[in-house]
Amino acid sequence: MSDKPIILYVEDDELSRQVMQMLVVRGMGNPNLTIWSSSENFQERLSQLTQKPTVILLDIHVPPYNGFQMYEMLRKHPDSHFHSVPVIALTASVMNDEVAQLKSLGLDGVIAKPVSQKAFPQLLQRVINGEKVWHIR
Repeated sequence: MSDKPIILYVEDDELSRQVMQMLVVRGMGNPNLTIWSSSENFQERLSQLTQKPTVILLDIHVPPYNGFQMYEMLRKHPDSHFHSVPVIALTASVMNDEVAQLKSLGLDGVIAKPVSQKAFPQLLQRVINGEKVWHIR
């Protein structure tokens, strides 16, 4: 079993998926990355994961369920693992009201896009260590 975090990323933008692949797999040497290009069948797909994520990264504007809806589904999922796994929003839309809404829901943080290649590994580790991270530029 690897000591590297198991990451689930839900993102509809192809370039953002490629960037995350580069950051996590190549940059951090972590092969434990699962990327979904949509939130379709989100609950069912969570149940089918063979490895439980250490952290979940959600794009906020992804169809058919947005990040707010996916977060609610995670916290109500029949598997209690998903009730407490850290969830981070990755979004280019970091307006004050949206960030306030994410905080009020209970997310573990926001990382603004474009994701910083230099900052991302440390931000991810802080989240895994239990810290809430609000990295908004």
